[in-house]
Amino acid sequence: MTNVSIIGIGKTNVREHWDTSIRHLAWYAIEAALDDAHISEVDSLYVGNMLAGQLSNQNHLGALIADFSGLRGIEAVTVEAADASGGAAVRQAVLAVKSGLVQTALVIGVEKITDETGTPVNAALASGLDADFEAVQGLTYAGAGALLMRRYMHEHGVEVADFAGFSVNAHANGASNPMAMFRNRLKPERFAMAPLVADPVSLFDAAPAGDGAAAIIVTSTERARDMVPQPVDIIGSALATDTMGLHDRGDILHLTAAAISAARAMEAASVTVDDVDLFELHDSFTVMAALSLEAAGFAARGEGWQLARDGEIGLNGRIPISTLGGLKARGNPIGATGVYQVVEVSQQLRGQAEACQVEGAKIGMAQNLGTTGATAVTHIMRVSQ
Repeated sequence: MTNVSIIGIGKTNVREHWDTSIRHLAWYAIEAALDDAHISEVDSLYVGNMLAGQLSNQNHLGALIADFSGLRGIEAVTVEAADASGGAAVRQAVLAVKSGLVQTALVIGVEKITDETGTPVNAALASGLDADFEAVQGLTYAGAGALLMRRYMHEHGVEVADFAGFSVNAHANGASNPMAMFRNRLKPERFAMAPLVADPVSLFDAAPAGDGAAAIIVTSTERARDMVPQPVDIIGSALATDTMGLHDRGDILHLTAAAISAARAMEAASVTVDDVDLFELHDSFTVMAALSLEAAGFAARGEGWQLARDGEIGLNGRIPISTLGGLKARGNPIGATGVYQVVEVSQQLRGQAEACQVEGAKIGMAQNLGTTGATAVTHIMRVSQ
C-alpha cells in the first residue's frame, strides 16, 4: 500500500480576523503550503470546518475555496466532525493518496468564528453535542467540559489548582510562538483565581476560540522524496468514534474513541508511547488534556494531571505537549484545530519550531477530538528516512 508524506505546510495566526473573509483566510494558508511544497496544482481538496454554515451563512466550502484559490475544477469537499473536522479532513486525504486514486491532496482547516458573538456562537458550538438529549437541556460546550472536570475531581481527589500545570505549560510555550493568540505567561498561583466559565471550569481552563486556517499538502512518500528536501511521513492514521452523549457512556472519564484511535495509529506506525517525542493533544479544557494523556497511554487512569504537576509535559519533559501553545495559548480554531496540530508536529520534526523546539524530536503524534471525544483522530509522523 502507498505510504503518505507531507510536502507542504502553511498557517495563519489564530485571532479575531474581523476584516478577513473565510475564503481569504483559507487562501493565506493554502498559498503558504503551496509555496512550501514548490507546487501550484493539486488533485483534490479536503476542507475541515464545523461552523461556517451557522456563523458565516456559507456552506459548500469545497467549491468556494477551490475556486478562490485558483484550483477550479479539482475534486473538493468539506469534512465535518465538530472540533475534529480538521483531523478528519487530514484522514480523508491520507486515505485518498493511499488508495492510489489521488496523487497530491491539499487539506485546509479553516474556521471563522468571530462573525458572530455571544449566544449564536454558544449555540453553534453546542451543535457538536447530542441535540436531543444534551443541547436541548441547555448543556453548552463549556458545560460539558465542566461535567467532566467535576467528575474527575470527585473520583481522583484532585482540586482545581491541580490542573494549573497544563495552562502554565501552554502559555509558556505560546509566549515563544509569534503566531499564538495569547503570548502572556501564566503564574500557577493565578490559575485558580480566574473567573468561572462553567463551574469548575474557569477562563484559564478553557481554550479561547478564534479565527484561523492551516493547510498541509500530502502525496506518496516515493514522490515526496523527489519533491522536497525534508518530507514528513504520516506513519500512522486512525479515526474512531464514541457515543455523542456523556450519559450513554459506561465510563465518562475514559475517552474510548481517543484510546482506540491512538492504539490503532501506533499499531500502524509500529511504535509505542515510549517512542513518541511529542504529543499535540486537544486541550480545549485542562481536563481534556489529562484525559487524553490517560487514553493514549502516557499516564495511568487518574494520573494524567500529575504529568503537568511534575513538569513532564514541558519542552524538555518526558512527553512534551502543546509545544507551540496548544489550543489554550495558540488559540482554538475549532474545525481547523486538527490541521494546526499536524502542521505544528511537522514544524517540530523539521526542526523549525524555533524557541518552541523539542530537541531531537523524531516521532510526533497529533490527536484531534470532537467535543467531548465522540470523534477522535490520531496521526503519527516522523521525518522521512
